[in-house]
Amino acid sequence: MKLHQFEDPNQFYERVKDYLLKQEALHNVLLALCNALINNPERFDQKPYLATVEVDGDIVAVVMRIPPRNLLLSKIQNFVAIEAIAERLCKSIAQDLHLTQESLPGINAPTIEAEAFAEAWHSLTGQSYQLKMALRAFQLEQVQAIPQATGRLRIATENERELLIRWFEAFALEALGSVDPGVERRVERHLQRGSAYIWEDETPVSMACHIRVTPNGAGVSLVYTPPEHRRKGYASACVAALSETLLKAGHRYCFLFTDLANPTSNQIYQAIGYKSVGDLSDYSFT
Repeated sequence: MKLHQFEDPNQFYERVKDYLLKQEALHNVLLALCNALINNPERFDQKPYLATVEVDGDIVAVVMRIPPRNLLLSKIQNFVAIEAIAERLCKSIAQDLHLTQESLPGINAPTIEAEAFAEAWHSLTGQSYQLKMALRAFQLEQVQAIPQATGRLRIATENERELLIRWFEAFALEALGSVDPGVERRVERHLQRGSAYIWEDETPVSMACHIRVTPNGAGVSLVYTPPEHRRKGYASACVAALSETLLKAGHRYCFLFTDLANPTSNQIYQAIGYKSVGDLSDYSFT
């Protein structure tokens, strides 16, 4: 078993793309991050950690991290070796990046892999770990007919900048428990790209955003409806219409993540046609 570290994102992507594309929706964050490192390196202030773990020349794990963010780990097929892989990764990261115990905030990976890595990291560093969020990845290839809410989907405009900032902040508080300090920059990027969408019923009542692309897919996230407009089908209509828009634009499928603690959103997306492709866990180290 060998760990190979890469300095060049292009070389790394060429090596890992076939492995990641076998479960493209589940690996969408890793694939999108590769794309960003190659095409928009100016977005990142620190050097990325890019590595594969291989057995007899075959990849069994893909590892990515851009400090100070969490470590990202792909799906691993060789479960017999997963504890040894996690231990090797921990040691390699500590040696190669000179990490302190506090410098790795957490791990985001498919559920079994995330737990195995968290346990291995704990045994090596003494740091405890806590499940921050349990996620489910969904994929949609065809939108299913649902009861149609009144209104229409449209791209958000510059005039709605302040509205989007408020809704982005409200979404973050509900979904993550905290507000991203870079929310205004995120809103600005979405407005420039035309990737923030509003469901309008005489007035804006719901939103959803196109967040990333993979070779075959398009991501949907930041789905938010203010409390006063809920239970009217706006979120379902907004996500269904955006998903249909992305499919018609040439993407083979759409993908999104849900918080397993929120059964309402899981039911909404499944009614639209989203199907589960796997679960992930987000652990924090303390």
